[in-house]
Amino acid sequence: MSASAEAAEPLGLLGRVDLPGVPESVACAREYVRQVLAGARYREWDDVVLLVSELVSNAVRHSDSGRRPDGRVTVTLAHVGDVIHVEVLDAGSPANAPLDPGELDLDGEGGRGLWLVNEVSAAWGWHEVPGGRVVWFQTEHNR
Repeated sequence: MSASAEAAEPLGLLGRVDLPGVPESVACAREYVRQVLAGARYREWDDVVLLVSELVSNAVRHSDSGRRPDGRVTVTLAHVGDVIHVEVLDAGSPANAPLDPGELDLDGEGGRGLWLVNEVSAAWGWHEVPGGRVVWFQTEHNR
């Protein structure tokens, strides 16, 4: 490392919650995120709460987490400076991978969740992990 290079700021864990893969967990995830971000003294968190709601809803609806009696969804919040990083881990599904949100189909009955994540977040993506899938996003917020 050269003298002019700066070390990256470490990722600071804000919180993690493990929830059952049921529709009621969407509201639990929203409330958990509100409490964590308020406790960390973030002033604005509506976007984060909205996007967590979309991702947990997708996890329950489209992954094996919502199809198995013991299915789980895990929400993890972290920060680096003013960037909030959120990951939603579910059991994945061989038949349902997150699709590129592309253009919004105004006549469609669904498909707005990832479009919203794409529009509101600073960055987002997904990747497979052993035993599941992680969908993540980042937003910038001031304290």
